[in-house]
Parts: sequence; C-alpha cells; structure tokens
Amino acid sequence: MTSSVMPAAFLGHGNPMNALGHNRYTEAWRAFGEAVPRPRAILVVSAHWYINATAVTAMPRPRTIHDFYGFPDELFRVEYPAPGLPELAAEISDAVHPTWVGADADSWGIDHGTWSVLVHAFPDASIPVVQLSINADKDFAYHLELGAKLASLRQQGVLIIGSGNIVHNLGGMNWKLPDAGFDWARRFDEDAKARMADDPTEVARMDAHADFRLAVPTPDHFIPLLYLAGLAGAQGAGTNLLIDGYTYGSLSMTAYTLGMPAIAPNTPAGADEPAPADAPPDASNI
Repeated sequence: MTSSVMPAAFLGHGNPMNALGHNRYTEAWRAFGEAVPRPRAILVVSAHWYINATAVTAMPRPRTIHDFYGFPDELFRVEYPAPGLPELAAEISDAVHPTWVGADADSWGIDHGTWSVLVHAFPDASIPVVQLSINADKDFAYHLELGAKLASLRQQGVLIIGSGNIVHNLGGMNWKLPDAGFDWARRFDEDAKARMADDPTEVARMDAHADFRLAVPTPDHFIPLLYLAGLAGAQGAGTNLLIDGYTYGSLSMTAYTLGMPAIAPNTPAGADEPAPADAPPDASNI
C-alpha cells in the first residue's frame, strides 16, 4: 500500500527492434521509469494480447513471449524474467466488478508489447508484471470504462501502462521514411494529442475522425490508449506528453503520462542511434 497515487502511462512501442536499440523513444521510456515511484506491480494493457475475453495473467513466473517472426535471432534471445503477482488478479476483479475478468494461469505471459518497453523503463526486471488482455468483442466505450474502473489500483502501488500505437497501419509503411509521418497520420495523431491534453475521454470518439480508417485499420494498437484515457477521466485530469514522433510514415510513437510532471529526456533531437538491424520487410506483428 502507498499513500500516494501511482502515475500511469501510454507508451507507443513501435518496432520490436526498439528493445535492442537506443533512440529518443527508448530514452523517454528510460526517463519515465526512473521518474516514477517504485511500483508494487506493473499492470500492462498490451496491443498484442488481443483475445475474445477480458483476462489477467495470474502465474508466479510469466514467460517471455516472442510473438513475432522474421526478426534477427538477437531479438528472440531477449528475456524479461520479471515475476508475476497472482494475487493481483483478484484485486483487479474486485476493482472492476461487476465486469468479469478471468485469471490466466498458464496460457500467456509477457509479450513484446510489454517487454520491449520495460527492458528500457525497468531494466532489472525485478518488479512484478501482470498483463490485462484486450477483449476484441467489446467496443471503445467498454475499454474506456474499464480503464476508469482500474483507477483504485493506482492507490495500491500499481503502475498501469497501455502499450500500443495511436497510428498503426502496417500495410501503409514506407521503409524509406524511418522518421516521418504521412499527412493523414499527423492529422489523426495531432487530434488525439489535443483531446488527451483537454478531455482524454474524447479519444473514444475518434472512430468518427476522417482519417480513422487509415490510422486505425485494426483497433488492437489504439485501444490501450483508452485505458489511460479512462484513468484520466476518473481523475478529472488531462495527460502530459512524454514523447512524440513518427516512423515509416504510418506509425505514431507518441506517448503520454498521467499524474506526473512532463519529462524531458536527455537525448537531444537528431541524436538517435538506430536499432542494431532494420526490421525485415515481413513485419506483420509489430
């Protein structure tokens, strides 16, 4: 138990190769991890656990999942051996009642939407990590409301992180644009930015945006943002921008924090170091 309210965040995770790289995004994740109070546990809503149910991991030792293909062997050797916290499943279930949440004791673990950012934010992997699945059968309003219901966990030392990408169109990627965004990607991301600063719950209405179909061809990477928006709505607060930017034209790397001052990473613009290898043309699960 903690006397203060734990911050929360949404992190745009992008290419899995960021786990091995050093750039201004990974530096922002590192700065975030260093700035927050040490959590009792980290609860992550990752775009990559997208199933037909609402569930939480409840195993004492979650496995590191390499849920992609076609990447260098070095990436498959990454392990994030954080412990789980099985009792947190019951706490989550109580917090969101009467919404049903299942306890997953053996089927999932820590996927790359989670470990690719945590290896930078909390590199010692000593803090328990629990994942909450994205229920693919539910609409945006459900996820926004569920995020709000999780707010009480922040008073119990739980750091809640959504991991996805606000703009995530893999079919539209241009490998010749490693640091640029298409006009439609920028329009959508900038609109989200205005809403997250003013009334974050309004991002749940972005399915009416003219560029939504291009920016969000599938909802899995967008929905984690709704959990931070729900938490912000429960607090009656806007969010702070952690970092923004684009890659390959059609991915937004924008990240937000809630309940903490803005962070200025030490890495200056233009000082990026690329990941050890470019992502291969077949990057259908980033």
